[in-house]
Amino acid sequence: MTDPTATEPTTPQASAARPDDELRAALNRVRTEVGKAVVGQDGAVTGLIIALLVRGHVLLEGVPGVAKTLLVRTLSRTLRLDTRRLQFTPDLMPGDVTGSLAYDPRSGEFAFREGPVFTNILLADEINRTPPKTQSALLEAMEERQVSADGVTRPLPDTFMVAATQNPIEYEGTYALPEAQLDRFLLKLVLDIPERDSELSLLRRHADGFDPHDLAAAGVQPVLGATELAAARAAAAAVRVEDDVLGYLVDLARATRRSPSMRLGVSPRGTTGLLAASKAWAWLTGYESLTPDHVQAMLLPVWRHRVQLRPEAELEGVSVDAVLRSIVQQVQVPL
Repeated sequence: MTDPTATEPTTPQASAARPDDELRAALNRVRTEVGKAVVGQDGAVTGLIIALLVRGHVLLEGVPGVAKTLLVRTLSRTLRLDTRRLQFTPDLMPGDVTGSLAYDPRSGEFAFREGPVFTNILLADEINRTPPKTQSALLEAMEERQVSADGVTRPLPDTFMVAATQNPIEYEGTYALPEAQLDRFLLKLVLDIPERDSELSLLRRHADGFDPHDLAAAGVQPVLGATELAAARAAAAAVRVEDDVLGYLVDLARATRRSPSMRLGVSPRGTTGLLAASKAWAWLTGYESLTPDHVQAMLLPVWRHRVQLRPEAELEGVSVDAVLRSIVQQVQVPL
């Protein structure tokens, strides 16, 4: 099983050229532009693009220094989208995320002041460092794409994605994300330490004067905007899905619920999320219809954060990814 968000994707043989080939080429150029600033994280770039294609949100997990924040900043620059960064801290309040009423001395009235969530891409840095009360402020925005305050519902931009980061090894002063919030992330992407050649390339760039705070000097250029992204989203949604592939998706989900190692299996939201992400991956690689290979490729990043192991399985050192891989091997693939 190949995970396109863990390794650099390769484009298989596709059918004859189609009108949306230009959109695919533009998204491939996005990966090239991001690569001018971020080295060794091609899979994570692909995952972020897939999330944008299906209007999903992404949880980026990795130790400090693997370019989680730089990755999101660079991607935003290539897409000509509005981006805001919010550093999550223990004293952050819900109104600091969504916005709040503020007194306007000129009018003598209270007016709503939009928070950083009113953007296209919200970089929620170290999201697990803020209390659950503040984390919950994102739930409505992530699911309903709107913010309700003072009895008024305000819509968020059509293109809206939360890209949240967290550190998997440092737990002092952190708060575990509740299951309801984890389930609203389409993907959980794990950013590992780059391979030796990639790290060597990274050091060479810094030795030559690369400044991660100056993306313009690095040559990162905008590639496409919200209009092109919407067209690509529509094209990905048009990928055909046969009934036997839908049945395969359901069988995989039911297998997680029956697994003796699992305390919590995949919810129906997780099944629909895997369907949407798999269709986006199929479209990106030039296919007009969904295959089981696309489903298998996207299963780990879409499901790894939606399931829970039983305590005895954790004590035995079993990992979520290992259980999911085992389930993929056991469930019969439609021919």
